[in-house]
Amino acid sequence: VKGVPFITWGLLSTAPSALNNTIGILPNILNTLYVILLTILIVLPLGVGAAIYLNEYASSKRLVGMIEATVEILAAIPSIIYGLVGMLFFSNFLGFKMSLLSGCLTLVIVILPTIIRTTQESLKTVPQSYREGALGLGATKWYMIRTIVVPCSLDGIVTGCILAIGRIVGESAALLFTAGLAAGAVNSIFTAYSASGGTLSVALYMYVSERGEFDIGFAIAAILMLLVLLINGATKLVQKKLKQKNT
Repeated sequence: VKGVPFITWGLLSTAPSALNNTIGILPNILNTLYVILLTILIVLPLGVGAAIYLNEYASSKRLVGMIEATVEILAAIPSIIYGLVGMLFFSNFLGFKMSLLSGCLTLVIVILPTIIRTTQESLKTVPQSYREGALGLGATKWYMIRTIVVPCSLDGIVTGCILAIGRIVGESAALLFTAGLAAGAVNSIFTAYSASGGTLSVALYMYVSERGEFDIGFAIAAILMLLVLLINGATKLVQKKLKQKNT
């Protein structure tokens, strides 16, 4: 609430400039949207695919138990540790340097446990009789999963996406070491592999802790909340359209 009065068109539509003595967060907004889009595009197939394998294909209970335990451990690791690992592996070892791609790949590891767990729990709510009925009618297992199980689990998958987006938007520790602090915007998602840039959460950290601009910090916090609400609303709308299409 404190930040709303400080949200101006100039703040939203300009880039910071020491020459013109202006403060703007447009590059940070664009970088945040790029990070959300790229991370979700990578993590959603991985997380949903892993959950489907664990719930529908894996026959060894011991293996499933080991993987689930590993997922739980990964979910409990502080994000700053992920940031250090991402810097060493993605930025240095793989040569992506300080870039949005390094940040996105690090965030994939951060939120992958959330996607796997929420999807897996949703898959478990689908009655076994649905599977048996589809297989009894001659459907292949993959066709049964694609047309029966996944549509019935759509609510859980969307919930996982919403939780993941919230985590992405609010994450700063993992991005400080991987995506960088640059105030400029990445030109497009296709250049994210080589360009660094700070997201809104990183900008919030910099304005408050480094510059003492608490008014700007409150404004960025309010924008982050509004952004999460808008994305969650859009996700729910997509979920509703998909459910109508499947019925």
